[in-house]
Amino acid sequence: MKTLFPLILSVLLWASAAVAAEGDHTGVRWEDLKPEQQEMLGKFQSRWSDMPLARQEQLARGSERWLRMTPEQRQQAKQRFDHWQALTPEQRRQIRSKYQQFRSLPPEEQARIRHNFRRFRQLTPEQRQDLRQRFRELPPEERQRLKEEWRHHQQQQR
Repeated sequence: MKTLFPLILSVLLWASAAVAAEGDHTGVRWEDLKPEQQEMLGKFQSRWSDMPLARQEQLARGSERWLRMTPEQRQQAKQRFDHWQALTPEQRRQIRSKYQQFRSLPPEEQARIRHNFRRFRQLTPEQRQDLRQRFRELPPEERQRLKEEWRHHQQQQR
């Protein structure tokens, strides 16, 4: 019993210190944000301390990332945001669903899809449009056959 007591005491002290440390964590304090971040996040200032910790951290990381972007990267991000805002709720739901499907694929399959997408994006806009148009002009049976071949190929790759 004498040898167990110090062990139990040290475990209890360690556990209480860990709980206390978690309790001391108050999130991202508004005063700790850089002036540029405060300016960017100004509309949140009045409710910052009431925000959940995860939301504060998300906003702080996002503003930090924005500040590190080049003007070109900021323009691209703004265009993507504007495009997303213009989508209907159903279109957003479909995109989220497709993204979840993609994330559930094995890493090798994700890498293969990314590689093919990069190849597609390297085509000129005219080549991409031509490829899309050629696919649309195929008879429905041929399009279905190609889709089934593609699915079969995907399953073999796994």
